[in-house]
Amino acid sequence: MPESATPPRLRLQAFNNLAKTLSCSVYAVRYTATPAQQAAYSAQIDALYGARPLLERLRRIAQLIGARILHATHQDYEPEGASVSLLLAEDLVHSAHPLRPEALICHLDKSHITAHTYPESDPGSVINTFRADIEVSSCGQLSPLRALNVLIGSFNPAADVLTLDYRVRGFTRDVEGHKQFIDHPIDSISQYLAPEIQARYRMLDVNLPRERLFHTRLLRRDFVLERHLIDTDPALLTVEQRTRLAQRLRREMREIFRGANPSSHQAGQARCRSPQAQ
Repeated sequence: MPESATPPRLRLQAFNNLAKTLSCSVYAVRYTATPAQQAAYSAQIDALYGARPLLERLRRIAQLIGARILHATHQDYEPEGASVSLLLAEDLVHSAHPLRPEALICHLDKSHITAHTYPESDPGSVINTFRADIEVSSCGQLSPLRALNVLIGSFNPAADVLTLDYRVRGFTRDVEGHKQFIDHPIDSISQYLAPEIQARYRMLDVNLPRERLFHTRLLRRDFVLERHLIDTDPALLTVEQRTRLAQRLRREMREIFRGANPSSHQAGQARCRSPQAQ
């Protein structure tokens, strides 16, 4: 939101007990036609989103949103996938007025960034879908929404589809003892997205403000076939092959965006064969 639109801070009694969680699922859809291309795709995923590079990515996000990292763990999995977890604190931990023990426990239990990756492929097709789930959760003044644009930007240009969820739970009290179930204005996650991100994606909102639940889906507007190819020279594909492949990739992205499969008849027609195999 613009700085001029930011309301004055609420005066709270003691520690802010509101738990705020931002969840982001990033999807990247890619095409591989041969075992060699599949191997190259797996190597690319490991290089960009293995445990160590993912850890460094999340460290940068934590730094940019002003969080302190108390502890970090990371793990790669066989045959694929990785997990990273950062335990966070904000400046209150290092302030001149130490937190009460119960407040510190809340920090250690609730403020974190986690990431899990899920490389996936359709065994009967040539389409691969990579998914990364990132969760930023805080208990205190630090808002996960500060990480939103940094988080999306860290996966650009790979992100074809994103699903965003934001929720606020619990309550805190103001100095007069009144319960406050949310401490910042929000009608939609999209209002916190940078203009360049809004221009890049088509968006769909499903919001329940009274329940403090907000959901936004994003689908990339532009489609560049070359961005989805792994070790494939587009010049070697015929116009018909390029058209058919683009249709299949875009259909895959739309299905993920909508969260629904086509009918079995449509699915049978949509099956994409490898152009090299034809």
